[in-house]
Amino acid sequence: MMWDGTWGMGGFAWLWMILFSVFVISGIVWLALTLARSAGPGGSGTGRAEGDSAERILGDRLARGEIDAEEYRTRLAALREGRR
Repeated sequence: MMWDGTWGMGGFAWLWMILFSVFVISGIVWLALTLARSAGPGGSGTGRAEGDSAERILGDRLARGEIDAEEYRTRLAALREGRR
């Protein structure tokens, strides 16, 4: 039996190697995108709207004592008014 240089897979060994490479690269891209979405703004991966994130940040600032309740209500109203 003579060796034809195709690793015993027939004449389409190059096709299988390309398909396998595309499969592996697609898997890596999918994994990277999934991880990027889960670690996006807010880190929760919930895909919340930017306004919800701003409200959460505002609430965090109130909880840390950086702003008082009156300033919180004023800024929250401005955020919600800006969405309309």
